[in-house]
Amino acid sequence: MPAPVDTAKAIRHLRKADPVMKRLIASVGPCTVAPSKTTSFHALCRAICFQQLSGKAATTIFGRVQTLAGQRTLTPTRILELPPAELRAAGLSTSKVAFVRDLATKVADRSLHFPSLVRKPDEQIVERLITVKGIGVWSAQMYLMFVLARPDVFPIDDLGIRNAIARFYNVARADIPARAPAVAEKWRPYRTVASWYLWAGLDQQTPG
Repeated sequence: MPAPVDTAKAIRHLRKADPVMKRLIASVGPCTVAPSKTTSFHALCRAICFQQLSGKAATTIFGRVQTLAGQRTLTPTRILELPPAELRAAGLSTSKVAFVRDLATKVADRSLHFPSLVRKPDEQIVERLITVKGIGVWSAQMYLMFVLARPDVFPIDDLGIRNAIARFYNVARADIPARAPAVAEKWRPYRTVASWYLWAGLDQQTPG
């Protein structure tokens, strides 16, 4: 099974490889990327619930779903037991209800089997996860980064990543698709940690 990221080793590499990253690390402090203690099913349900919503609204709705299920950690069996109308009443859109039920069905019938899935390379995990309705490449990458703590994931299409590269590397936004891969190449094999520092650095400079 691929090992989760060693953040201390990653930070040493990034400091040596990239002076911009070195400044970000000094400003932000220790990286907190680590394997998640929750289940893969719960984490992906949460990711679906949080899509296209503000953090506050999504947190409220997800909390309602947990209360409705009577579970702090959601399970496929319980999600499938809940009437879709009750999930909609908790705040999930019709499409998101279909998405979490599709995920629950695939986990329940073992067509999506996390214990065997997590032993696979990143690319194969992404390919498998995006067969679930409502899970795209970005959500699959967030799973790799924040559930499995895989070390070398670079979500190039993430808006925050693009904004951070534009700001910290002085890259015109129109040039980011072409130039971002070259910027990120020096971070290998720790692009996950570098991406975390881009998000954290951007948050630090954005008025709260």
